[in-house]
Amino acid sequence: MHSRRNFLRTAFGGLTFGGLGTMTAIGGFSRLSLLNAMTQPTGSYRALVCIFLYGGNDSNNLVIPLDSTSLASYKQFRGALALDPTTLVDLNSGFGMHSKFVDIKPIMSNIAMVANVGTLVKPTTRASYLSNQAALPNNLFSHADQQGEMQTAVADGLSTTGWAGRLADQMSHMNSGSYPLLVSVAGNALMNVGASTHPASVTPNVAPGLRGIGNDAGSQARLTALESLISQDSLLTDSGAVLLKAASNNMSNSLKDAAALNTALKSSTPFKTVFPATSIGQQLDQVAKLIQVRQALNMNRQIFFVSLGGFDTHTAQLNSQDTLFSQLSPALAAFYAATEELTIADQVTTFTESDFSRTFTPNTNGGTDHAWGSHHIVMGASVKGGQMYGTFPTIVPNGPDDAGGEGRWIPTTAVDQYAATLAQWFGLPAASLPAVFPNIGNFTKTDLGFFG
Repeated sequence: MHSRRNFLRTAFGGLTFGGLGTMTAIGGFSRLSLLNAMTQPTGSYRALVCIFLYGGNDSNNLVIPLDSTSLASYKQFRGALALDPTTLVDLNSGFGMHSKFVDIKPIMSNIAMVANVGTLVKPTTRASYLSNQAALPNNLFSHADQQGEMQTAVADGLSTTGWAGRLADQMSHMNSGSYPLLVSVAGNALMNVGASTHPASVTPNVAPGLRGIGNDAGSQARLTALESLISQDSLLTDSGAVLLKAASNNMSNSLKDAAALNTALKSSTPFKTVFPATSIGQQLDQVAKLIQVRQALNMNRQIFFVSLGGFDTHTAQLNSQDTLFSQLSPALAAFYAATEELTIADQVTTFTESDFSRTFTPNTNGGTDHAWGSHHIVMGASVKGGQMYGTFPTIVPNGPDDAGGEGRWIPTTAVDQYAATLAQWFGLPAASLPAVFPNIGNFTKTDLGFFG
């Protein structure tokens, strides 16, 4: 994607993208999909907002069981990484969250935790893992592979589409406008790639469209030349011109999306809610602005991708997590407040994903190493909050849920099940789950129950 964009920048020196780019599969948004979108009924608005925590968040310090047995194990095996239980934010369900999440304490009834989620091909036990009888995800414990598998919900092979992209393919008929159902405010993401739909990419606080285009004759001449080239390239039939045609379709879609968004944003009004000036705060601020103009874009369904990096905490984890959670918590609180301001808090669900969790036992550098199952946050007024969903692991190294001896929890909930619960709230019929989650048939439960 970057090479195509650089090619076009080189060819048109004065033109650069500001705030919006579009990724598309070759063939793009088909005429059949557009026709389907115009003929299918629409429904009430719903949005999913994924916050991907890159690097592998140590969720052992995100949420902690407060019963005496678990606390004793926690203090014993976490060692120098153990948090003071008296500082935790009470989830009102026998668990406490990291103290930096104090910002979301007032909305804890709208916050659910989902325990021990990870990439799985099939349900796996410690016995089957240790005896090499389990079907395992490809390249388990690898950052790049597990990030991809969390975003595709395909643990046993390479996938060129993400689960949100496939969900968009199934749900695009819910929108009567032409603006993409999928939007990333954190750059390109595999999660957003569909087979028949294309996602948009919006840069926070940057006006969408091309920079370097004014009303002067030179600017208009460059724009006319670009549009002419795009229209000619899109008509190419030579099989050797596939890349050029794809790049032209990509640029064409981007220009159309930018124009539509610019028009819609004219109807927006400033929020009373103040977002943090951090990267994650500004990303969620941008998402809120896009949600605000949903009606101008004729959107009934939207999916957003947001990210926060820095969770690969092999060293100095306590300070790193304090810093990261101090950014995430107020950003979540501000975003929820913005959805309340828009009176659609029950129509927007925010959730986290990450590569994996980290070892329960610390390493010798004040950090932790790559592990597997991880606990995740789900937030929204439709969420049955203040509860833990799924099966929390027995937090004892070499215990029944450990893949080895360092506290690498074998997931008890597949990302397929976690995402399928979100997808069904989004409006995906249960019968269509296999089209989005190819391995969902390997798991008995397809709704974890965290929606009211």
